[in-house]
Amino acid sequence: MQNIVLPWSDPRGKRILLLALPIVGGMVSQNIMNLVDTAMVGSLGDAALAAVGLGGFANFMFMALLLGLSTGVQTIAARRKGEGLHDQTAVALNGGLLVLVCVAPPLAAILYWAIPTIYPYLNSDPAVIEQGVPYLQARVLAMFFMGANFAFRGYWNGIDLPRLYMGTLIAMHASNIFLNWVLIFGNLGAPALGVQGAGIASALSTVVGFTIYIFLGFRHARDASFLQRAPSRAHVATLLRLSLPTGIQQLFFSTGFVLTFWIIGQVGTRDMAAATVILNLTLVALLPGLGLGLAASTLVSQALGRNDPEDAARWGWDVARIGMVALALLGLPGAIWPELLLGIFIHDPETMAVATFPMRLVGIGMAVEGLGMVMMHNLLGAGDNKRVMKVAVVAQWGLFLPLAYLVGPVLGFGLAVIWCLQVGYRAGMAGVFTWFWMRRGWAGIRV
Repeated sequence: MQNIVLPWSDPRGKRILLLALPIVGGMVSQNIMNLVDTAMVGSLGDAALAAVGLGGFANFMFMALLLGLSTGVQTIAARRKGEGLHDQTAVALNGGLLVLVCVAPPLAAILYWAIPTIYPYLNSDPAVIEQGVPYLQARVLAMFFMGANFAFRGYWNGIDLPRLYMGTLIAMHASNIFLNWVLIFGNLGAPALGVQGAGIASALSTVVGFTIYIFLGFRHARDASFLQRAPSRAHVATLLRLSLPTGIQQLFFSTGFVLTFWIIGQVGTRDMAAATVILNLTLVALLPGLGLGLAASTLVSQALGRNDPEDAARWGWDVARIGMVALALLGLPGAIWPELLLGIFIHDPETMAVATFPMRLVGIGMAVEGLGMVMMHNLLGAGDNKRVMKVAVVAQWGLFLPLAYLVGPVLGFGLAVIWCLQVGYRAGMAGVFTWFWMRRGWAGIRV
């Protein structure tokens, strides 16, 4: 028992919880809103569910390179805080916003024009295409605001103010639910836009979040040079060096998820609808692990800023223990009562039969997911982004996707076997990241 961190009594555990709980709270709120969104759209049928699921991951794929800026901003801000350079912590955020202003608007315009051509390659079901194209077009128009919100998230987490992120996220997703109710079903005199309304609501909610973040930036970060000091070329180069590997990793990861949806779509629309619900339920349990991972990244980076790799290593293990226990508990309902959870969103008995075993499998594997999530962010906080990228890309594209296509469309085993492979490859990545952390090759990386 002496080696087990007890968060409610241990000083280090309290430090982890003070940093992680606001992040986790924000993550939980995000997933609750996503589930409400899914439940609203689910009433429109399997094609609508499939369109939103595929469109959401396609939007993530389009955004992936830009979302990597969040990791770079957080790592640099936390390192400067650890070095005692508080007046420089927001320079990386300024750099991230500058990159987004230059890149996001033209990219959004190109994608909006190209989506009607691209979407049929992602899914051939006419009903999914009809509903998915306008949904995805609405989402990409908010590309700058979504990227900026992630950059702000990285900054608040890096300087130990995650409560600002949590409050903004709750406000943003509450507005998303309200706008869903108005635009999907045509309440308060608005037209009933269905799936397209869900896309517009999501886009507008990111604008709400960005507006709040700008206000908070002027209130809490002006002394840290927020929009007061332009980043130098060296600052931008460092930001891109840290952000691009993570962005490339996320690009491959999100593209891989879109390809996974395409593979499942070859099996059938019912399987694709089931996969959409399973993924949204999985994120309810998984994103608190991501919140703990973000906290670990900050703690590791600040310790390295103080030139204390031993303390960085201890923080990594402390958070990993908490993450494994927390996600194991959150996975229990899916492992024991999968039909109870799925029944909120799935009303077709045949779709329920397809989804039950994968949902149970997800619940069983959540503890290992917690370990992998924290260990990956430990390495990102230390600046070891390139190795994380290589492992994630090889595991997903070299192993999982080829095997998923083989067992699914080719051999006809369906969603259950595909999900066995999904859980297996994620567990393998968790093992590799843990081994890297034990080897401590990250300790000498400069940021």
